[in-house]
Amino acid sequence: MLKKVVVVFVLIVGGFLAFAATQPGTYHVERSADIEAPAAIVFAELDDFHNWQAWSPWEKMDPAMKKTFEGPAGQVGSSYAWEGNKDVGKGRMSVTAVEAPRRIEYKLEFIEPFAAVASNRFSLAGETTQKVTWSMDGDKSFPAKVMGIFMDMDAAIGKDFEAGLLALKSVSETKAKAAAEEAARTQAEAEAAAQAEAAAAAEAEAAAKIAAEAEAAKGKGKGKRKAK
Repeated sequence: MLKKVVVVFVLIVGGFLAFAATQPGTYHVERSADIEAPAAIVFAELDDFHNWQAWSPWEKMDPAMKKTFEGPAGQVGSSYAWEGNKDVGKGRMSVTAVEAPRRIEYKLEFIEPFAAVASNRFSLAGETTQKVTWSMDGDKSFPAKVMGIFMDMDAAIGKDFEAGLLALKSVSETKAKAAAEEAARTQAEAEAAAQAEAAAAAEAEAAAKIAAEAEAAKGKGKGKRKAK
């Protein structure tokens, strides 16, 4: 009887592992959001790793995690390494391609609690409103295939992307509004200065005209006195 139980168990486990082996060997997760801000403002939040703290969903998992930045922001090769609690683990992200302000790609290396490599990409399309698309692609190891049977990777990663895009939208739109207000204020000040300058010039011209007329009248008066 025990032998039969063992055989059945082995068959079940073998069947499960065989089924896991047939699962897709790659994954793709993608989410998009509309952000009412110029591309340059949105892109500045993406190409400088220092700015990720304001919107990245992973940053909020461990605000005290250790971070290391290398290389000039927005350049291929610049990187960001992190080490934190069990929720964020340890890893590194580096810029692999940049087409400012429309596209930026990263290599994402997870070191702990598991080793994996993925590619991350942001693309922007639009004028005053940007359609920002965040995607991730990677290969599935066999353990990942097994885990994928019980966990929807698209849903698990997708919810983080959605939260991140929502925060990115808030940050970018707030900065865009502030920039627009500053531009309007600067323009108003420039127009006021131009008007003041024009008024001063007109006043100076009028004063010069009055002075010239007075001088001319004075000259005529002298001429009349000489004639007498």
